[in-house]
Amino acid sequence: MDLGAGCGLRQGEIFGLSPDDVDLDAGVIHVRRQVKRVRSRLVFGLPKNDRDRHVPLPSMIARRIEDHIDGGRFGPTSITLPWENPLTGKPTTVDLLLTTTRNGALNRSTFDSKMWHPALALAGIERSRATGVHALRHFYASALLDAGENIKSLSSYLGHHDPGFTLRVYTHLMPSSEDRARRAIDSVLGGDE
Repeated sequence: MDLGAGCGLRQGEIFGLSPDDVDLDAGVIHVRRQVKRVRSRLVFGLPKNDRDRHVPLPSMIARRIEDHIDGGRFGPTSITLPWENPLTGKPTTVDLLLTTTRNGALNRSTFDSKMWHPALALAGIERSRATGVHALRHFYASALLDAGENIKSLSSYLGHHDPGFTLRVYTHLMPSSEDRARRAIDSVLGGDE
């Protein structure tokens, strides 16, 4: 789940990622679709808020994607699903980066019950809303905030419509600014000598 912790992608966006969405030269991932369930059937659809976006691709995550593809065993698999509506949606074929062992699109509930929950149990972590796959997105946000990334950029990377929403959701993760404020002014005014 490197794409959640390292790029802040939602679970359905991870499941809908194609190698064609990964621009290694520019160092970005284009988030263009997600795999989601509609009326108990899997479909492709736009990411949440009906907007595609791009997020920075850390070099470590880029290497893992390349290793995943170049390893030969886990190459992209062409998957056809309806777009947005399971009954009337236009069949859309996408080469997906991650698929099931039977070469199908990943399903959130099956993934969670067969992979995520057993992994939590092996790690001795109690299952809760706070320890779901979405926790990786919170890790990503907290890491960027701790590194000093601004809210507007983080909001864009996360696919939030409003930076104010990002601030309200993640404000508890923001590091104390008092030490940074002291260091900034000392640096500008030549203090701390």
